[in-house]
Amino acid sequence: MTPMLETPITSADKTFIALRKDIVEGEIASGSKLVESELSTKYQVSRAIIRESINRLENVNLVERKANVGANVVTLSHNGLIQLYQVRESLEGMAARLAAKHMSQSEIDTLSDLLRRHFEKVKDSQSYYQEAGDVDFHYRIVLGSHNQHLISMLMNNIYHLVRMYRVQLGMAGPRVTTAFEEHQNIVKAIANRDEELAEMLMRRHIAYSRNNIEHKLRTINL
Repeated sequence: MTPMLETPITSADKTFIALRKDIVEGEIASGSKLVESELSTKYQVSRAIIRESINRLENVNLVERKANVGANVVTLSHNGLIQLYQVRESLEGMAARLAAKHMSQSEIDTLSDLLRRHFEKVKDSQSYYQEAGDVDFHYRIVLGSHNQHLISMLMNNIYHLVRMYRVQLGMAGPRVTTAFEEHQNIVKAIANRDEELAEMLMRRHIAYSRNNIEHKLRTINL
């Protein structure tokens, strides 16, 4: 399976990945205007490289362009969350179902080991930050579906936008412990080859996460 997180080769690749990370983690604020000259100075690359990176960010739904305005980081909004998570719930539910059918025992063991490492992060119930890629629980399950079309739809189109909501609004507070327990139950269902249960648990898990983020968005907008 082709990994979604590409290895940076050129200066343009490195800049794109750095910009993407800063947007996902909120270093560059949601809704902010992207000014080529300022970014060129910040990342110490040419404006042409910045322009290319912005175009690539638009392709992964982290940047939007408006007439007479230019390029802006997407705004984290209630409506955007609902639409994104409707798609995410359906596709990741399918991924969990397929993972229960297709994941090898070695892949399941690796997923279980990953959760054991994550436990160290959630013991204090303060945060549950997961880096992108192979150390991300959801990323592993999507790859475990062994369905290239599904992998492409999730990883190349919405993965980083989902991470933007998760990282900035959904990885701290009381939700941390329950989210981890939900991850454990999903792995058990996959390990037991219970396709229907795996899908149901994943869909429910994402719905709970959406509700948690919705609450935080309402609090911010008050």
